[in-house]
Amino acid sequence: MRVTALLALLLVASCGASVGSGGQRPCTEIGVRVGIGVDIDAGLAAEAATLRTCWGGSCRTYPVDLFQSTAATDSTCAGDRPDDVCSARLRPTGGQHGFADIADLPERPVEVTLTVTGAGGERLAHRTLSVTPTPVYPNGPDCGAGGPQSNLVVDPRGMVSERA
Repeated sequence: MRVTALLALLLVASCGASVGSGGQRPCTEIGVRVGIGVDIDAGLAAEAATLRTCWGGSCRTYPVDLFQSTAATDSTCAGDRPDDVCSARLRPTGGQHGFADIADLPERPVEVTLTVTGAGGERLAHRTLSVTPTPVYPNGPDCGAGGPQSNLVVDPRGMVSERA
């Protein structure tokens, strides 16, 4: 019985430790989606989006599922101590966002064509541009890259640009 309790205690104690944490910042194994994100500003009644990518002599088309974008409203806190509870409500912004998962996306220039359509199938935005996906560091640059991403923005007039 004591052995079981001791093993449980060691297991719990080791959960908070990180490998090689001798004074170094711990790195988690957080995942990163590899691909191209799309943000559509409020005012553009988008129903669907597709992304065509071309590099290395081949092209592929990906559907971009669109979701309603939200933002946090004012937050409330039960106190000002670090362990006090805070909360915030989300409100729709009127914009939309999506992501095209592209597992083999390179860290070099890629030609992309984004097409956004409305409810009746009318083209609301369409542009071809060159983007260079860059690595994402979910734990900071000291912990290594999680994969490349790029992000496109569509303004209310349907103009497509790469997020800077």
